[in-house]
Amino acid sequence: MRRIGILGGTFDPPHLGHLLIAEEVRLTLDLEEIWFIPTYTPPHKDEAKTSATDRINMLDKALGSNPFFKINTIEVERLGKSYTFDTMIMLTEEFPEDEFYFIIGADMVEYLPNWHKIEELVNIVQFVGVKRSGYKLQTEYPVIEVEIPLIDISSSMLRERLRSQQSVKYLVPDVVTNYIREKALYGKK
Repeated sequence: MRRIGILGGTFDPPHLGHLLIAEEVRLTLDLEEIWFIPTYTPPHKDEAKTSATDRINMLDKALGSNPFFKINTIEVERLGKSYTFDTMIMLTEEFPEDEFYFIIGADMVEYLPNWHKIEELVNIVQFVGVKRSGYKLQTEYPVIEVEIPLIDISSSMLRERLRSQQSVKYLVPDVVTNYIREKALYGKK
């Protein structure tokens, strides 16, 4: 039985905060792998700003140097809005011997009561909560808390910096920044 962490998101763009969270949870919980699952359209946000193909390519570049990090495109292949419940049903059916740990930020921990089929979801996956500035890790649902170094980066902040032609050095892996420049993503409106 493998112990696998799941980190979902739009990854628009992927940044060092995503990588730090994944690595700290992997080490703390002694997980064999972390699967990054990019959404096609997240249920709680507007559509992604870039195509699924570009987001997968950026994620692939960001994860390239870590053998414990993998991309799983289950939600992109399904198209439309993605609900964690549907994803976890599919993953547990495809990998019945594996144990899954779904990693979420403190903002999502607070939002758990609003998640689609949350009462059923907590029975098929273990949630892992990591701190995020301005949020508490308090919920009635079972969540393992993992302490990570606080790094307050958001993809929306990065998109704004890129639109304004400000540096994202030390916030985004260089290989991702190079891809963004090469494809002229997140340009001025």
